[in-house]
This record gives sequence, C-alpha cells and structure tokens, in this order.
Amino acid sequence: MLKVAWTPAYAHPLPEGHRFPMDKYTLLPEQLLYEGTIQADSIFHPSPVNEKYILLTHDAHYWHRLKNLDLTPAEIRKTGFPLSPQLVHREITIAQGTVQAALYALEYGIAMNIAGGTHHAFTDRGEGFCLLNDIAIAANYLLYHHLATQVLVIDLDVHQGNGTAQIFRDNPAVFTFSMHGASNYPLHKEQSDLDVALPDFTDDRAYLQALNTHLPKIVDTVQPDFVFFQSGVDVLATDKLGKLSLSMFGCKERDRTVLSFCKENKIPVAVSMGGGYSQRIADIIEAHANTYRLAQEIYF
Repeated sequence: MLKVAWTPAYAHPLPEGHRFPMDKYTLLPEQLLYEGTIQADSIFHPSPVNEKYILLTHDAHYWHRLKNLDLTPAEIRKTGFPLSPQLVHREITIAQGTVQAALYALEYGIAMNIAGGTHHAFTDRGEGFCLLNDIAIAANYLLYHHLATQVLVIDLDVHQGNGTAQIFRDNPAVFTFSMHGASNYPLHKEQSDLDVALPDFTDDRAYLQALNTHLPKIVDTVQPDFVFFQSGVDVLATDKLGKLSLSMFGCKERDRTVLSFCKENKIPVAVSMGGGYSQRIADIIEAHANTYRLAQEIYF
C-alpha cells in the first residue's frame, strides 16, 4: 500500500499573498482520493516530531528561538512567511511526516509526504518558505537508529537544495545531489556533493539526458541504501519562479526515471513534495499528482 503523510494547511487564515502556495496541500489529496490513486487508509496524519530529532540536525539556539517565536524581523522576512505558533507546529509536523514516510518506505519500498522538501532550511536559519529541513531530519533519524548507512538525497526542485547541502557538507554518510536552475534562487549556492546547474530554458530532452547521465553514476559510486527524493514541480515551463522549460510530460518522465531507478535497484525512497508555483493551480496539482500516480504504477 502507498502510504502518504498529509499535514493539513494552516488552521488560521494567511495574509493576502501567502495563501496561494498553501492551496495545493489541500487540493492534492482531494484530487488523489477523487481519482482513486490513493484510498483513505493510505493517508496518515503525523504528530509533531520529537525535539530530540530536530536537534540532531538544527542548532539548539536557532530551534529555541524559532519555537519561542523569537526570530528577528530580518530572519522572518527571509523565510517568506509571517511567524506564528501555527507555522512552527506545521513545520514540526511536516518533519515527522517525512520521518514516518521513511519508515514506511523501508517496509513498502516507497512512501510520500504531501508537504516537505524544505531544502532551504539550514542548520541555524530558515529561508525561502523553509524553517526546518524535513529531509535532513529524517535522514539523520535513519542514521541515528542504524536504519540506513548511506543516504542519497536526490533534489530535483528548480532551486538548489542549499540548506541540505550545508547541513551534510561534512557528513559522508549523506550524499547530496541537486539538479537545478543555474541562475535561479538562491543567488549564492552552497556546494552539494554533486551540483548540476542547468541553463535557463532547459527542455525535456536536455533535462532527462542530464538526469539519466548522472543518476546511475551516483548510485554506482555512492551505493546508497536509502533515497530521499525532493520532487518539486517548479521545473515546469509554466512556473512563475522557475526558469526551466519542462513540459508536463517531461516532469512526469523525470519522476518515472527516479522512481523506476530506485525500484529496480531495490533502494527504499521517501518522496517530499517540494515547490510548484505555476500560474494555474491545476497545473501544479496535475504535476504533483503524476508523482503519486507513478508511485502506484511502479510499486503497487
């Protein structure tokens, strides 16, 4: 069974300008249930992650200030969201969703989080709609409990996974692979174990060629026993914040490539949602839904 973490969006209204990115977290599960891609018993609602596991990844001083809503105005502006107790609660719940998805992936081969992919969260700060790094927290959870020995992060969001790269910069047990737009946010890139920076307007053919060139080499070299896949759909040509030119078909083939490769190599994979900011919400939902459809097709 495909297990899917669902953390409902805010329990209180967001200010104008902040609601749009959150709509997909309600609409996507509704679409997946409506079309029968998942069933109601596929969904689990995570509880907040234990503070112990946050502190395996994040600086204690940063976490203390975050949970006490004591970030500076400049720090809050960098996250892109107004800071609130509800936001912090959502972040720690998303993190637990990815932890639980990782545990389900060990059992079923794959599991998903309808949220997460918060790859701009650093050890000691948040940026770009990311306060805590769910993938890093889950990876460190697996390593701490000896459930994995070599983790591979495949980050295919249009934006570099700069926070994840910084967190694992000196940790050989986690290999970070980011394939992203060269000229896109963040302006200053961190150094992943492998960065593939793509020029503006990269199309389906060039993108998939690059992915199919690098992914087998990484797996052969790294020999991971667990994969975290950041499956942001802001690679679409229709995306307002992306600069690449993938079609809906190309984005789906990207996901097919990653999921098929994990299945064929018997590597459990936990998938986090990542970004997606196309003008039409229907394009965002369709692209994200394709990832779940492929998981069902390939694994079940």
